[in-house]
Amino acid sequence: MSDASDPMNGWKPLLDELERRIARARAMGGPERVERLMHGRGKLDARQRIDRLFDPGSFVEIGALVGGEQTPADALVAGFGTIDGRPAVAGAEDFSVLGGSIGMGSMAKRYRLCQLAGQERVPLVMMLDGAGHRLTSALEGGARVPNDLLALADLSGEVPMVCLVLGASAGHGALTAPLSDITIMSQGGSMFTGGPPLVRAATGEDVTKEQLGGPAVCAEIAGTAHNVAADDAAAIEMARRYLGYLPPNRWQLAPRREGPDAGPRRLERILQLMPPNARRPYKMHPVLEELVDAGSLFEVQPRYGRSLVCALAFLGGRSVAILANNPAVRAGAVDSPAAIKATDFITTADAFGLPLIFLADNPGVMAGTQAERDGILKWGGKMFKAQRRARVPKLHVTLRKSFGFGASTMAQNPFDHQTLSLAFPGVTMDAMPAQSGGRSAKLDDDTQARVEAKQAAGPWGMAANLTYDGVIDPRELRNALIAGLRLLEGRAASRV
Repeated sequence: MSDASDPMNGWKPLLDELERRIARARAMGGPERVERLMHGRGKLDARQRIDRLFDPGSFVEIGALVGGEQTPADALVAGFGTIDGRPAVAGAEDFSVLGGSIGMGSMAKRYRLCQLAGQERVPLVMMLDGAGHRLTSALEGGARVPNDLLALADLSGEVPMVCLVLGASAGHGALTAPLSDITIMSQGGSMFTGGPPLVRAATGEDVTKEQLGGPAVCAEIAGTAHNVAADDAAAIEMARRYLGYLPPNRWQLAPRREGPDAGPRRLERILQLMPPNARRPYKMHPVLEELVDAGSLFEVQPRYGRSLVCALAFLGGRSVAILANNPAVRAGAVDSPAAIKATDFITTADAFGLPLIFLADNPGVMAGTQAERDGILKWGGKMFKAQRRARVPKLHVTLRKSFGFGASTMAQNPFDHQTLSLAFPGVTMDAMPAQSGGRSAKLDDDTQARVEAKQAAGPWGMAANLTYDGVIDPRELRNALIAGLRLLEGRAASRV
């Protein structure tokens, strides 16, 4: 058979050219730049990050040839695969190619990822490590491309969105973070509207990227990041774990997880962990670890608004969202950072059908000049509105104390759509604590004594008039909540 009659003869040069172009795209910025800019700094490169995110062998790349040979994949590795067996789409900025900057092609790819996530109803993960808009894009010409920020905003509440900040992220790219459901930073990450050179040129301020938007700033002061991980691999693993608590989209049911600790059990240690005296502080985290299915507690935004714990967990095998005042910090009072964190957390849980569990132990919302300047009235009101408007099941338990608007923010009010409302023995609850409130109101001694006596009388009067559905032994907390969650089966038939 002659070469002319070989059906592969005409295909070979075409396939060779395809293979060469794909190999060039996969080489990213080239071995020297990848080693110097990524591996030499203890970072995974963009393709290693994608490989760690998705199940082995499941990743399918899209847009590999965007950017041509001069700008491999146009500095964004993008595609789809599975995470713990469930489909998802993802993009990873490639710092080894033009600093991971966003050109016309990569902008189109970002929009395409959002389009696929919404159309196919699957989660979206974006990994940031780039300089924002590429200034030279204006010189490229051509047709306009859709702005991915529009698509990210449209996706909100439709599918879970996770943002990982694994290097410096500035400008347009960094805006992915506030538009996502959770932002996870590595210790080497930073994000800002404009980087140090831009800040220096605009304001004369000389700052490092860590001072401007490192993990300490973003996760502890500004609240722009939710969680911090030690390195790239830990951040990616945290993202995979987070997605395990959520359904793929708002139309599907949250996952359930059976295991050896998914059944009822008494919390024998809780009486040692939680003192009955409401004036004595205690740490909420050990109580939550005791309450939920073993090993399932995942705290969201632990470094910000620390007087309130927001956590995902499995309880009786069901994925739940927990909000618990933390008496170890400011006696559990709800301050502005706590309210901001809670509002965000409640909104996400409501979007994806996770039952909300409120464990109240607070002296109210924070008072004082600093609290007012921080906007506690505004942010406390936003938190209350978010929980009131939530249409997912709500289960409330007052643990020791709950006063004034602090009780309302924690879904304590009667007729507030609770599936279940419970209290521990010894609970004190009123408009405000009797001792400080009485002094403020200038009560006479007799009235002051009667008010204090009423508050000290416990929850029995409130249980008598059905303010609470019941008063329970603290050791039965887990069992009572699991029983309440069983009542949700009628809602669990479908989500619309």
